[in-house]
Amino acid sequence: MNKITKIGVTALCGSLATIASAQAGEMTATGSATMTYVSLGGDGGQTTGNPLGMASGLTFAGSGELDGGQTFTVTFGHSDKNTYDASSVVLTTNSLGTFNFSQAGGGNGIGGYDDNVPTAWEETSGTAVTVGADMAKGVGSSMNIEWTSPSFMGSNLQLAYAPQNDGVKVNDKAGSATNATKHEAWDAVLDINTAGDNYMPNIFVGYSHSKQDAGGGTGKEAETEDHEEGTAGIVWTLGPVKAGFQRTIEYPGNQTAAELQYYANTFFGVSFNVSDDLSISYGKAKYKKGFVDSNENPTREIEADSIQIAYTMGGASVKIAQTDVDNAQYVTGTANDYEGTTVALSLAF
Repeated sequence: MNKITKIGVTALCGSLATIASAQAGEMTATGSATMTYVSLGGDGGQTTGNPLGMASGLTFAGSGELDGGQTFTVTFGHSDKNTYDASSVVLTTNSLGTFNFSQAGGGNGIGGYDDNVPTAWEETSGTAVTVGADMAKGVGSSMNIEWTSPSFMGSNLQLAYAPQNDGVKVNDKAGSATNATKHEAWDAVLDINTAGDNYMPNIFVGYSHSKQDAGGGTGKEAETEDHEEGTAGIVWTLGPVKAGFQRTIEYPGNQTAAELQYYANTFFGVSFNVSDDLSISYGKAKYKKGFVDSNENPTREIEADSIQIAYTMGGASVKIAQTDVDNAQYVTGTANDYEGTTVALSLAF
């Protein structure tokens, strides 16, 4: 009996030691709930149905410190209705920069720079009105690892790599499908932000390259080249006013006459902080879709603009957006001209 007791006490002590070690860091939970009202219209005949909507989200973050002062953060996101969204593991070193292992969070590489012009609330394509445009994402939507250099006067270099750019969230000890169109890929972003000088702009430029297999057949027109994406933008801050301009380009690598040749997006945005709690903005975007043979398939273009206002009251904020879209989803004609108003009340905890 004494031996059994000793074994039990020893096992308990071992368990307590393990728990104490595991709890050396911290775990926090944050969340939000957003209630919306939408009113849709336009020549396209959008129907609102029930205009009331709601979304909620939870984020769990654990952090700790390694020997030598290096820190790590583990984040798990759960989007609306407790659906698992994405996770990341971030290691911040003393002098070698930051390493971010991301499970398709969308923010690594040029995915974090798909539309970075100033707004009071959302991107022009992020309100309740359908836009249907293609955005430059790079490796951000796939399992990837990113290195961010140490900051120098607020500026840094970001390099992200995905063994297969297939947009799949892969579980541990598993792999994704092997028949993806895009394979090994990498992104590079240079973000120049002169800290502390209110009259110097934030300039960023990025490039993404994904390998693709040839498309079969004979002759150059039947081949498929590698997938390339790029972005460049500037955001200027002058007191309470921010103004930004950005261009993105995407070449899927298609070569046959009837196929898509490129996507080209142009963004402009200006915001004004009326006070610490109140801000307003105007944003305009053009999304072009071009084909290899422009005579057979003329270039198609979406135009969208959005006026927004946001007011914050502690942990609550009220946001309103009036958005107009012409030729949504790259389809010309008044049947695809939309407009709408979105009103949101967001609570953060």
